[in-house]
Amino acid sequence: MDKNEFVFIYSTFPDETSARRVSEVLVSARLAACVNIYPPMISVYEWENKLQTEQEVAVFIKTRRSKVDEVAATARPLHPYSIPCFLVLPIASGNGDYLDWARRQTRTA
Repeated sequence: MDKNEFVFIYSTFPDETSARRVSEVLVSARLAACVNIYPPMISVYEWENKLQTEQEVAVFIKTRRSKVDEVAATARPLHPYSIPCFLVLPIASGNGDYLDWARRQTRTA
């Protein structure tokens, strides 16, 4: 197994509904093995020269490194933000049976 085969793609959404919509598309298309949607959090950032404080949900998309570009290309037009966050985080290792399952879920048909 290539130790760099799997990654998380971290993203944020304004609400659970939009996060679910994108997650379901990615899993149905076999671009992600699983997407974890985390409960609302508070994000503080500057946007258009104004300090913003907003509630968001975070997602971790579990996928193969080879699918990162396709995941972003699929998710971007569905994402409600004009500049969505897609940060790729490495997965250094994991239990073999889970990674085998993730591999099957993200295989090319």
